[in-house]
Amino acid sequence: MEELGYWGKALSVVQSVGASIYDRVRLRKGGLVFEGLLMPPADPSDDQHLVLKLDSGYNVGVRIEEGVEVELVAKSPRYRPELPEVPMKVREGLPKVAIVSTGGTIASRVDYVTGAVYPALSARDLYNVVPELGDLASIDAEVLMSIFSEDMHPTLWSKIAEAVARKFEEGAEGVVVTHGTDTMGYTAAALSFALRDLPGPVVLVGAQRSSDRPSSDAALNLMSAVTVASRAPFAEVVVVMHGDISDTHALVHRGTRVRKCHTSRRDAFRSINHPPLAKVEGGKVELLAKPLRDRDPERRVCIDARFEEKVALVKVYPGFDGSLIDFLVDKGFRGLVLEGTGLGHAPHASFDSIKRAVDSGVVVVMTSQCLWGRINMNVYRTGVELLRMGVLPGGDMLPETALVKLMWCLGQTEDLEEVKELMLTNLAGELQERTQFSDYLR
Repeated sequence: MEELGYWGKALSVVQSVGASIYDRVRLRKGGLVFEGLLMPPADPSDDQHLVLKLDSGYNVGVRIEEGVEVELVAKSPRYRPELPEVPMKVREGLPKVAIVSTGGTIASRVDYVTGAVYPALSARDLYNVVPELGDLASIDAEVLMSIFSEDMHPTLWSKIAEAVARKFEEGAEGVVVTHGTDTMGYTAAALSFALRDLPGPVVLVGAQRSSDRPSSDAALNLMSAVTVASRAPFAEVVVVMHGDISDTHALVHRGTRVRKCHTSRRDAFRSINHPPLAKVEGGKVELLAKPLRDRDPERRVCIDARFEEKVALVKVYPGFDGSLIDFLVDKGFRGLVLEGTGLGHAPHASFDSIKRAVDSGVVVVMTSQCLWGRINMNVYRTGVELLRMGVLPGGDMLPETALVKLMWCLGQTEDLEEVKELMLTNLAGELQERTQFSDYLR
């Protein structure tokens, strides 16, 4: 019943008749009778109403009060369009690519009865949707987990890293990880730090629109990801997504430099403070920037996938007084990334709290809300004072990347000086000494 989102009074009523989400139920209230599919609550904090989707397509909310009767009419058949089974192609001489599915829109289906999107498409189903994958590589598909990206967690980053390493050990020349787009940048950064000495590419891919929609970007994205995994000359963690709103090409973004910059456009992903690593068009991979390392099948991947969860990302804003920092310190947090203003500033009203955090052994890193460009805490007095307190400059790191990196660094060692040294060291292309103006700024 957790998927319902109902609780309290509403949950008791639903459970009493043995109903579940999308079951057909009938509600009687006085002389009124409503029949339809039981939907999740419009307001998760409300336990006083049940929501039905009527046959007309409209939703109605019925308040639970004395005299209201609820009856289960039929269990839901849930519309899941069956895909014809496409035999997995095995062609001699093709590169071996593993597809590890974690869920997200690219691995989701639309229930056209209810309008809901749920993670239900397996890695093999992805092959069925895009059988052309069999012309690109010999595919080994596995479902590792089936979650929406908002439910991603640092402990799951470790599981993904272990699965990727296992696939390489089993002979894969490249690994594709399907992932929800909302937190894909975080996972890409996490794998960039957790996986060392990669023999080939690790490619995260997702979709803005599910694979059974006519406007889906899943096919191009997935084919481009497999192309990169099987043919790209580099060995690093990347994200592959649409390069424009049409279906002409995909772009390859370094895992520590990528950000989702639009909620719904198919070309939502951008490389920040760095050009895209490559372009995929017509089945070919064209390099646009120098890779961190070349592909080498003789390498054995090394895993360092421990992440400290007690690290927070806090956005500075007008009126920010630092009380949130005090709360985090009191809760035992070990790391803090500030998304400061401009060149890396925070209001003076927060200084006492920041100093208390540093003095308490919390590693505090400064980044910028501006995304493009880099911080420079030596320009204005505010930045200089923060540096003197012990705040670490984050250079041109994305705030999200700095968060993941700090989680990883604190997971590797208890030595705070070593953590600070690692944070100031370029480990996976996340940090540059100089930031060049980018034509991709927009």
